[in-house]
Amino acid sequence: MCLRRRDRLLLVPVLLCALLGTTAPTAVASDGPGPSTSAEVAQLYEDAAKATETYEESRRAADVQRATADRLQEQLARQRHQLTTIQDAIGGVARLQYRTGGSLAFTAQLLLADNFEELMRGRRVAQQVEAAVNRLLGRARQAERRLALTEGKARAAWHDLDVRQAQLASIKRGIETKLEVAQWKLQGEADSSVAAGTCAGAVRLEQPGGPPQGPTWVTPVEKYELSAGFDSAGERWAHRHTGQDFAVGIGTPVRSVGAGRVVSVSCGGGFGIEAVVAHPGGYYSQYAHLAAVTVDQGEQVRTGQWIGQTGTTGNSTGPHLHFEVRLTPYLGSGVDPVGWLRERGVYL
Repeated sequence: MCLRRRDRLLLVPVLLCALLGTTAPTAVASDGPGPSTSAEVAQLYEDAAKATETYEESRRAADVQRATADRLQEQLARQRHQLTTIQDAIGGVARLQYRTGGSLAFTAQLLLADNFEELMRGRRVAQQVEAAVNRLLGRARQAERRLALTEGKARAAWHDLDVRQAQLASIKRGIETKLEVAQWKLQGEADSSVAAGTCAGAVRLEQPGGPPQGPTWVTPVEKYELSAGFDSAGERWAHRHTGQDFAVGIGTPVRSVGAGRVVSVSCGGGFGIEAVVAHPGGYYSQYAHLAAVTVDQGEQVRTGQWIGQTGTTGNSTGPHLHFEVRLTPYLGSGVDPVGWLRERGVYL
C-alpha cells in the first residue's frame, strides 16, 4: 500500500510512541500548574531581578562611598601628621623661650640689663616668638577640630555603607528563598500533570513590558548558560542529542524565538511538557521539559512572546530548557539550532 507523504508524516509520532512503549500524549486540561503558582513564580522572578538590580546599584554606590571613605582616611592621616608637626613646633618654641628667659618679667630684665639696646632687641624677639606660639596654637586647635569632623564623617560613611548593604542583602535573600519554594511547588504540579498523561490548559501570564520590539528572532530564554549541544553523545540519549540545552532555573519564562503558530502542546514521554511552534519558511521550534505552558494549540504567537516556563519534566536530570529546530514538527528532523539562529542574527 502506498501512502502519501502527508500521511507518512502523520504516522511518525504514532510509530515513535509504539517504539517507546508509550501512548501519544494529549492536550486535555488537567490539574496541572495553576495560574496562581505560575504567576507567583513569574512575579518572583521579576522581583528578584529588580532586587538584584537595586543591590548592584547599591554595590556601585558603595564602591563610590568606600572610595570616599578611603580618601577621608588619607585626609585623616595627613591631618594627624600636620597636628604632630605643629605640636613639635610649639615644643621647640617653648624650649627656646626657656633658654632665652622669655618667662622673666620685662621689668626684671630691664633692671638687670647691662645694655638697653640689647634688652629691647631681645624683647622684640620674645614678642615675635610669643606671636608665633599663639599662631601655632591656633593652627593646632583648627587641626584638632578638622580631625574630629573628618573622623566623624568617616565613621558615618562606613556605618551607612554596612547598614545599607546588609538590608539589601537580606531583601534579596528573602525573595530568592520565596522563589525557590514557589519553583518546586510549580514543578510538583507539573510532575502530577505529566504522571496523569494529560496537559493542563494554558496559564495566561502578563509579560512585563511586553514582547521585544524590532527583532525578528530572539533567544528562547533571556539569561542562560549553554549545556548539552546539538548532536552530542550521552548515556541518557538513545542516539545523539537532538537540540541545544539552556541551563536555567525552574519557572524561567520561555520565549518563542520567532513569530508563528503553536502546532502542538503535549506532556508525557521523554520530553515531558513541551510546545512546538511553526514558523514561516517551513521550520519548527520545540521547547521541552517545561513546567507550564502559557499558550494553546493553534494560537498565533509573536517574536519573544512567552509560551511557557522552564522545568525538569520528562527525561531530565535538572532544570533546563531543551530547544530544537526541526524541518517537521516531529522528532528526528532536527537541525543545529545554534547555526540556525546565527543565520538569523541571533548568537548564543
